[in-house]
Amino acid sequence: MYPIYQIYQKYKDYEWMYILPLVVLSLKKTLDYYFFILNSDKGLPKSEDSQWYLNYAHSLLTDFKIGLHMNDLLYMGYNLVLAILIGVFKEEHIVVFVQAVTTASCVILVYLITLRLFNRITAIIASYFYATSWHITLWSMYILSDSLFMNLVLLNVFLLLKTLENNNKVVGSFFLISSLFMLVFRPTGVLTLTFILIYIALNVNLEQPINFLKRHRYKFVCALLFVLAAVCFLVFTHKFNPLLTSLQYNAKLVLYNIYAKGWIYDNPSGHDYFYRPDYRIDILGSLILSFLIHNWDHVLVLYGRRVLAFIGWWVWKTDVQSVAGVIKLCKDVVPSLLFLFGTYAAIKNNIFRKTSIVWLVIASIFIFCMVLFMDSMYRYKLPALPFICIVCGYGVERLFRLILFCINKFGRKLLQWNRNKHSL
Repeated sequence: MYPIYQIYQKYKDYEWMYILPLVVLSLKKTLDYYFFILNSDKGLPKSEDSQWYLNYAHSLLTDFKIGLHMNDLLYMGYNLVLAILIGVFKEEHIVVFVQAVTTASCVILVYLITLRLFNRITAIIASYFYATSWHITLWSMYILSDSLFMNLVLLNVFLLLKTLENNNKVVGSFFLISSLFMLVFRPTGVLTLTFILIYIALNVNLEQPINFLKRHRYKFVCALLFVLAAVCFLVFTHKFNPLLTSLQYNAKLVLYNIYAKGWIYDNPSGHDYFYRPDYRIDILGSLILSFLIHNWDHVLVLYGRRVLAFIGWWVWKTDVQSVAGVIKLCKDVVPSLLFLFGTYAAIKNNIFRKTSIVWLVIASIFIFCMVLFMDSMYRYKLPALPFICIVCGYGVERLFRLILFCINKFGRKLLQWNRNKHSL
């Protein structure tokens, strides 16, 4: 044991000592499942969206043409990435393998982000949660934008923290590129990047960006004029019409197929909220405003149910009438309690502002699921899971410290009591 202790003392401050086992664990869990389903009778899983993405990627390879509809522009980043992967690797199962390995390897980003925001113990715990998360493993097997978007968000947050840490211009440039890529990777990216910018505004001295803008004001003015000219050209030549039409059509689908039917998820379930909607369109000629204003009370009830649903499917299956049901409920509620405890600890220890990027990313995904889409398999919640793992990891770390503090304090009191007893 002594040589092992010596090796530990020599390398304990090297982060790769902790990262390497976590990467091995993450890769093993992901690839075990990958080869299991690859060799099963059903093969790799697919959804209807998967086939649409594949067809679009193949069309890009044969006839590179990007349309102007919502799915063409707002998913342009993922469509291009998938087309490149299909073009390079040819076979779909190899594309999934690359995606699975990339997702599993992102445990490194989880570790490094958590280490910068919290501490090493929290980083190890959060990375373990990420490496063993069933949902992260599951969705890395689908040809969909969710898994790679989660990886992109992790990379973007890591680059942001590195940029703020040492003001490196090269890293800052990569952060800017990844931010722009998020905007066109999938619609969630617009909302997530907005919340990341809020973090920057909360944690950056305003004098720095102001001075930067002053030094490069002519470049920014020229760039702004170019963007305005491009937008005006697209508007006056009606190039935006397909995008606006498709946005309005999809908004109508969401309102009339999900909101009006009281669906919690994007398919009917036994927990939906049924009501008689008011379909009048008499407020500024807007279908969206009219529906939301006339049905605001029902919409709030629907949002309330979605808040519960976001926690997990288990909230609808609670059973407190049997011992087995109570035990299962206790197991299911543990992650939520750890999340709440980690949030409370961050506020109490005055690190919430510094670490708020974690909660802001979660909030962006939460709002997207509340307002637009949330499926019963929690696919749209996926990009928030690494950051939920981080908060839960901090909750575990703080809980351990609290337990050790109580044991130490109780032990001292017990020792003092024994001394007083024998001194009498």
